[in-house]
Amino acid sequence: MNKLLDFLVKNIIGDGYEISETVDGDRVEYIIKVSQDKAGKIIGKGGSTIKAIQDILKIKATLENKFVNVKVESTPSN
Repeated sequence: MNKLLDFLVKNIIGDGYEISETVDGDRVEYIIKVSQDKAGKIIGKGGSTIKAIQDILKIKATLENKFVNVKVESTPSN
């Protein structure tokens, strides 16, 4: 799932992000750390983009019998 999330994020914003993964049994949490100016692209209007990313990962997680959660953390722009 990490490769899939990396592929999706890279094609939305390009470079300049970091993905951290936390696994607790069958639960997986991903945190996408990006600068404030790129966070808006990942979240999308009304959260539509991040919801679509979560939906895609939930399909993959269902196939692997896991639960997945995706969060976005913005860091101050330089």
